[in-house]
Amino acid sequence: MKILVIGPSWVGDMMMSQSLYRTLKAEHPEAVIDVMAPAWCRPLLSRMPEVNQALAMPLGHGALAIAERRRIGKSLHASHYDRAYVLPNSFKSALVPFFAGIKRRIGWRGEMRYGLLNDVRVLDKAAFPLMVERYVALGYEKNRIVSARDLPQPLLWPQLQVGDQEMLETAGLFALSAERPIIGFCPGAEFGPAKRWPHYHYAALAQQLIVDGYQIMLFGSAKDRDTGEEIIASLDADVRAHCRNLAGETQLEQAVILLATCAAVVTNDSGLMHIAAALNRPLVALYGPSSPDFTPPLSKQAHIIRLITGYHKVRKGDDAQGYHQSLIDIQPSRVLEELHALLRKPQEKACTS
Repeated sequence: MKILVIGPSWVGDMMMSQSLYRTLKAEHPEAVIDVMAPAWCRPLLSRMPEVNQALAMPLGHGALAIAERRRIGKSLHASHYDRAYVLPNSFKSALVPFFAGIKRRIGWRGEMRYGLLNDVRVLDKAAFPLMVERYVALGYEKNRIVSARDLPQPLLWPQLQVGDQEMLETAGLFALSAERPIIGFCPGAEFGPAKRWPHYHYAALAQQLIVDGYQIMLFGSAKDRDTGEEIIASLDADVRAHCRNLAGETQLEQAVILLATCAAVVTNDSGLMHIAAALNRPLVALYGPSSPDFTPPLSKQAHIIRLITGYHKVRKGDDAQGYHQSLIDIQPSRVLEELHALLRKPQEKACTS
């Protein structure tokens, strides 16, 4: 069986989609799974052993571009896919499998995609409260799974593979010291400071961890660089050498490898949180207005701290720096306590190949 998956366009969603690929391989061991997604996804897809190849989707997140999607679809005719799974809910995401003439095209109804999809599932959000459950449910026949309770347990959570040798080589490339175990911080968030734990809390936690014998690595994209510099500037001068700001210095591929070397990770609700979870890193996830009820970190080694309930659709926080009060109220001492609890437990290694 040859399968084409139209993958999501966000890091966290892409990570959770691996549960579908693992489910499909468990149900159909001989299946060949190709995933079409933005080119930046390749470093993640290449570490999912269930994926045969990543096919680059050259169109931007919001582009309809029907003619180009038709061209892409026609170019896939020769691949003779037996079925397609369309994970995004948009109309445009279903066009490529339709133009490719794939016989069975599966997905949730989304933007009224009757015709484009010919195996259309109507989503009962209450029956499938987690995004990962919605992805996995598509891997089974239409009438077999009517709610998350019908899904075989345990769900096959995401697992990225990282090799021991590439961990050593990448740590060497960035001249990381092997004298202290690493605690990774992921202080950024896609939609700004309202979803971030305050930089001064990160700094207070880093200060204590460095005193305790750890080194701190700050991960993120170039737009998180300034946040990392604020954290370092808030540290006492005599410990700053043990905190390294890698935000904007690493490619996604390198960030994945370096996260795998961490003894533990502290993170906001972000794509890097889901990557750390898939690497089986001990993880403290800090939530404020966004909710873990839909997209929690999928790991038995994850501890979630949240002081409020419900989902709050806010883009601006309460104080002058834009932080949300619910995140301001999470004290570094509480996070340190959760970290100590995780680090005392027998640890699972990151998945290695």
